[in-house]
Amino acid sequence: MDELGKNAHSGSGEVAVIHSDGAIVVIDKPAGMFVHRAPGHSGETVCDALLRLFPDMAGVGSVERPGVVHRLDCDTSGVMVFARTRSAYLSLRCAFEEHGRVEKTYLAVLHGAPKPACGTLDTLVGRKSWDSKRMAVDGLDGRRAVTHWRVLGRSGGLALVEFKIDTGRMHQIRVHAAHLGHPVAGDPLYGDAAKDARMRRPPARTLLHAATLAFPHPETGRRVEFSAPPPYDIVYC
Repeated sequence: MDELGKNAHSGSGEVAVIHSDGAIVVIDKPAGMFVHRAPGHSGETVCDALLRLFPDMAGVGSVERPGVVHRLDCDTSGVMVFARTRSAYLSLRCAFEEHGRVEKTYLAVLHGAPKPACGTLDTLVGRKSWDSKRMAVDGLDGRRAVTHWRVLGRSGGLALVEFKIDTGRMHQIRVHAAHLGHPVAGDPLYGDAAKDARMRRPPARTLLHAATLAFPHPETGRRVEFSAPPPYDIVYC
């Protein structure tokens, strides 16, 4: 049964379903919404919203994180895929953990443009020794993080940059952008609050958007690709 176009409403926004079939659900996650329940957060989550539309997701993977095979930060908008069955969950988890099987493209607004206009960062990323909530290049217990960037445009001290990541480390793009000397606008952990305040439209969130996601479908093995258009604050910052 094709369930394209369903929406789940929540107190924090609306979860738009891009695609669904018997194995997966692909959504356009709104900014400002947690993916699943977390300590200190009792509000509506993406999982809560999806369970109302797809109750069969309950318990897939775990009770606390039904269908979750990857995550986006609360502030980050864009494409996510969820599993509807145990076999789809296991297949997708394997795909996300194996190098080269999942392709992820993001758009971000940075303070200034990296030079050269395109390139690759291949570093270790781990937790800061003095703050476990922050990540850093060459941090504690660092793991390899590979990020490719390409500058798409510049305007008024800002740059729209496309990022493709080969790995999925916590805060990877945000950490690598700051390491390049051009943090993501609106980023409260790795950004520049003074530059944010001088923007024509000071950002209300970290200006990062998951634009496309491609992966092998867990039932057919064929590559599928989904995209979500960038929201207003990314395009007209």
